[in-house]
Amino acid sequence: MKRIQCGQLVPGCTFKAQAETDEDVLLMEARHAREAHGIEVTPRFIDRAKTRITEVNPEGQQARG
Repeated sequence: MKRIQCGQLVPGCTFKAQAETDEDVLLMEARHAREAHGIEVTPRFIDRAKTRITEVNPEGQQARG
């Protein structure tokens, strides 16, 4: 399971996206960033977001590794 926390891209935001794949998490984050923050989702934004994706276990806790 993959997760991204918007607050790592937009300080103060508490939105979290969680899905099975990096692509699905990125789509959720991009939609949120555009709708909630008015951010233009550029390739640079996506590249930054990719570095913030973490692996979580089924209970939603960050996986150790």
